[in-house]
Amino acid sequence: MLKIENLCVNYVGIEAVKNICFEVPEKKIVTLIGANGAGKSTTLRTIAGLIKPSGGSIFFRDEEITSYTSDRIVSHGITLVPEGRRIFPDLTVMENLKIGAYLRKDKLDNDIQWVFELFPRLKERSWQPGGTLSGGEQQMLAVARALMARPKLLMLDEPSLGLAPLVSKMIFDIILEINKNGTTILLIEQNAHAALKIADYAYVLETGIISIHNTGETLLKDERIKKAYLGNA
Repeated sequence: MLKIENLCVNYVGIEAVKNICFEVPEKKIVTLIGANGAGKSTTLRTIAGLIKPSGGSIFFRDEEITSYTSDRIVSHGITLVPEGRRIFPDLTVMENLKIGAYLRKDKLDNDIQWVFELFPRLKERSWQPGGTLSGGEQQMLAVARALMARPKLLMLDEPSLGLAPLVSKMIFDIILEINKNGTTILLIEQNAHAALKIADYAYVLETGIISIHNTGETLLKDERIKKAYLGNA
């Protein structure tokens, strides 16, 4: 579904991504793991059209989208849940959801009902300002807002960051449920163990270069990954 070829990105004067190549097959979960500053978020932001690459190509469903604007990329079926959630704190949960569907011209009722089934807490708080929600609820809202665009590819940047373990597990369970409903997932996650556990395939980024790649199951057992990212030998 998504194909990255020789992608290079210079960001604030630094070569953040160096000639990387990877693929995201349709209806699969692919994760990028690596230390802070490895280029993971830069890669997602470049795919989303928020940063322009200095070289390479991005293909989505065999169509090159490298030069597309961010709104055009959303209209083609790619949405990004950014790190830090970035919800609109003064708007209600319902208003945040409707903003997620700003490019759509059809009725939203069925999709609102679906995201409320995924996130019952949001239904209970549908008329509450987003800024009054807990951190976990704000993350739920950020994911639900992205789903309102009906993405074919959902990209998530550190969805469990700063969340309690129980809430983090809930977020990962919901990511699996979204994937089972047919949405392809590209995931960046500081909790490498949780990410590899649900990923069909994984790439390790180190200082802007893909150093290792394999199935999530295989990398969970890889001694190099255990030592570097999983906290055990």
